[in-house]
Amino acid sequence: MPRPILATVHPDALRHNLQRARDAAPDAKVWAVVKANAYGHGIERCFDALRAADGFALLDLAEAERLRALDWRGPIHLLEGVFEPRDLELCSRLHLWHTVHCTEQIDWLAAHKTQVPHRVFLKLNSGMNRLGFKSAAFRSAWARLNALPQVEEISLITHFSDADGARGIAHQVAAFEEATADLQGERSLCNSAALLRFAGQALGGSQNLAADWVREGIALYGGAPDHPEKRAADWGLQPAMTLSSRIIGLQSLQAGDTVGYGSTFTADAEMRVGVVACGYADGYPRHAPTGTPVMVEGMRTRLIGRVSMDMLMVDLTDLPACGMGSEVVLWGRSSSGAVLPIDEVAYAAGTISYELMCAVAARVPFSA
Repeated sequence: MPRPILATVHPDALRHNLQRARDAAPDAKVWAVVKANAYGHGIERCFDALRAADGFALLDLAEAERLRALDWRGPIHLLEGVFEPRDLELCSRLHLWHTVHCTEQIDWLAAHKTQVPHRVFLKLNSGMNRLGFKSAAFRSAWARLNALPQVEEISLITHFSDADGARGIAHQVAAFEEATADLQGERSLCNSAALLRFAGQALGGSQNLAADWVREGIALYGGAPDHPEKRAADWGLQPAMTLSSRIIGLQSLQAGDTVGYGSTFTADAEMRVGVVACGYADGYPRHAPTGTPVMVEGMRTRLIGRVSMDMLMVDLTDLPACGMGSEVVLWGRSSSGAVLPIDEVAYAAGTISYELMCAVAARVPFSA
């Protein structure tokens, strides 16, 4: 039989989480963010469940081609724009919308020969200091784009650095309002954190923060953007991926026995240990410490010792009914319906759920 590890994508959860964006911003259009191969879930596996989105947002031209090959005829937005002038040819052919965040991209557009004018999103650097025009240069960039015959419509976009934290978004909203005052074009501000936490706030005039487009990323896949302050369940989100395996070996320990490479765990009493067919070569974080939550047959227990390339060990001392072949859920939904949120696993390992989703290795089989 094949090695008993499996990543399962849950289309019902994707549909549910997409609807949560609709509920949070009922007057907005929703980008389903599928960059990084749908956060590791697989674009093709997620597509049917996400067809109700108003558009798809991503980074990679090859992923945009995959969406068009799936017969998606709606908007596709390149969130980082194009990386060289010839990318604009594919934008014309595939009718891709794209971000403009620097003067070079405007220069490339000005030199681009096309029969199909482009829809662009002009990006403001409102404080993230990553991509985008600073406020002093933003309006002149808009004027340049507006004068180009290669540009059909200009929308306005920014990205929040602290929507998931204590600092919040007020300073960036103020910068956006000042820089875009009286400019025409649809707006896109909210990522997952802003969508769930601030979507009802006002954004100048009669608009609210969520108008006109929201970008649902991590929330689409069931991750809480502001964990540990809030859990996914607090936001009504469901896990879109389960990483599961089985117990493939058992050990009985006495007090003083150690477990795994480096002997980083020492038993202080008699213990039962289960060996799980999952390791860092499968994408599970090697740095996950003893105590990281795991579920066996829908019941919580803990990881012990150091994660190996192909195996990890779990404490079965208080789970006497569990043994060889028992179901193990590393994150997600067990067959009994119990859920181990990916955020909890990531938090224990000192990282975020995004990284765990994206890190599932190519050797792990997927099902949907």
